[in-house]
Amino acid sequence: MPWVKAAELVSSRELMMNLTLRELRGKYKRSVLGWTWSLLNPLASMLIFTIVFSFFLKVKPPVGNPSGLHNFAFFLLCGMLPWNFLSNGMNGGMSALIGNANLIKKVYFPREVLVAAVVAAFDVSFLIELGVLAVALLAFGNFVLSWIPVVLFLIVVLTVFVLGIALMVSVMNVYFRDVQHLVGILLMLWFYATPIVYPLEYVPRQANILGQVVPLRHIYSFNPMVRFAEVFRDAMYHLRFPSWNNVLYLVVVSAITLVVGMAVFSKLEGRLAEEL
Repeated sequence: MPWVKAAELVSSRELMMNLTLRELRGKYKRSVLGWTWSLLNPLASMLIFTIVFSFFLKVKPPVGNPSGLHNFAFFLLCGMLPWNFLSNGMNGGMSALIGNANLIKKVYFPREVLVAAVVAAFDVSFLIELGVLAVALLAFGNFVLSWIPVVLFLIVVLTVFVLGIALMVSVMNVYFRDVQHLVGILLMLWFYATPIVYPLEYVPRQANILGQVVPLRHIYSFNPMVRFAEVFRDAMYHLRFPSWNNVLYLVVVSAITLVVGMAVFSKLEGRLAEEL
């Protein structure tokens, strides 16, 4: 019963907190730089992509409207940080159950908590990265402070979306270990099918495919990460309220993804202990 499962999850909030703290403590255990890696990793990616796409391939970012900002690095980070959260959540989710096999075999508790704790831990890193980005934007004259409530709402919606996907891939990876390899390929394709290193305007509105005129950009926009990249850029790069169509679409898709993720997890969790 859905309400029984919801009640179990609510009653496990203390366990969820402890597991999240454990994930945070162990994330950079025995690392010299520790949490500094949360900043260095996206900065290194930003530097590489900026050199390749801005200097070599001559990709031009749009001018912020109405912010007036025209900076490829900031344009890139506003799309790349949400993408990194998705990628980390999916990869972390796949190992959440396998990495806690001994705990699952010893005692009963809602197994979804293990996946949710991993996603919550990456939420903390995501918030830190966005906070540093906001400070940098302020230093360049982009007054992003008034848009922080909008960004926090978008983070909640994105977290719901990522949690739904993480629940699916985590339990599927227990039964089919090929999932982790397929997800790696999927993420690579998904990355370049999302306007992270290039503006959305680079995608043609129409394309001639096998003699048929196809509304390419319209089809392309069904990718939820296209709209997540756009709404985060709206709030942080352009300094404007995201399109209501995009916001409503993302709220609905994220809610459906979470429901489907929980349903798939519930369907397959019965034999977790045996499979692990």
